[in-house]
Amino acid sequence: MYTHLQRDVSRPPVTLATLARMKADKEKIACLTCYDASFAVLEDAADTDVVLVGDSLGMVVQGHNTTVPVSMDQMVYHTAAVARGLNRPFLIADLPFMSYPSQELALAHSVRLMQEGGAQMVKLESGGKQTEIVEFLTGHDIAVCAHLGLKPQSVHKTGGFRVQGRERDAAARLLDDARRLEAAGADLVLLECIPSALGRTITEQLHVPVIGIGAGPDTDGQILVVYDMLDITTGRKPRFVRNFMDGATNNLDALQRYVRAVKSREYPAPEHCF
Repeated sequence: MYTHLQRDVSRPPVTLATLARMKADKEKIACLTCYDASFAVLEDAADTDVVLVGDSLGMVVQGHNTTVPVSMDQMVYHTAAVARGLNRPFLIADLPFMSYPSQELALAHSVRLMQEGGAQMVKLESGGKQTEIVEFLTGHDIAVCAHLGLKPQSVHKTGGFRVQGRERDAAARLLDDARRLEAAGADLVLLECIPSALGRTITEQLHVPVIGIGAGPDTDGQILVVYDMLDITTGRKPRFVRNFMDGATNNLDALQRYVRAVKSREYPAPEHCF
């Protein structure tokens, strides 16, 4: 067995109960995306709380312009690879584009991510119309993370990667959607690219943990694409990204700096917010 895949079993794994306690105790939750076993080992060693196998792999790994081309088979493959490298973090996997148009398909594909991929939770890009699917999945004891705000799978419909919820009516709809999804059984909510004030309001209104990416400093936790925060991604990066390789001695040091910055509330700073 490769030594880099050997696991440290001395640290208890993060669970939904752990995340709920962290919200109650106002301890920030540090999350990162991951797409393979080697990075999974590093993120585990850095004490990352939550790891997400995001369909963002379509852009940062496969070179597509959007996440839309990512298939279900690819998500299962990458989730399984990441799962092999983890011990402590809680593992979430994305349901890719058009993998949940019905309750039955959402259930079948969620089962694949859990049975074949080793995921502990599935994430779907949500809105009011997805509440029935969330309720159906949670009724089958599947943990669900709802994704609100900027939804990358919908960029062709929404006209691109834009901040969401700036207008009063749009903000009210997002807050209402978040409440509906929590009532439907969502165990986590992820907010992407929304104004900081709205991120704070939604976080205060919900009982479940809220994770932000470009959603301000007041969400219960933060997540970044690992390739972005390690400065692997070339070209222009989103405003909310901070280069944690700047001043780091190696990748593990950069990951540890990120976790510390989230826990200490140093990140995100005002320049990373909308």
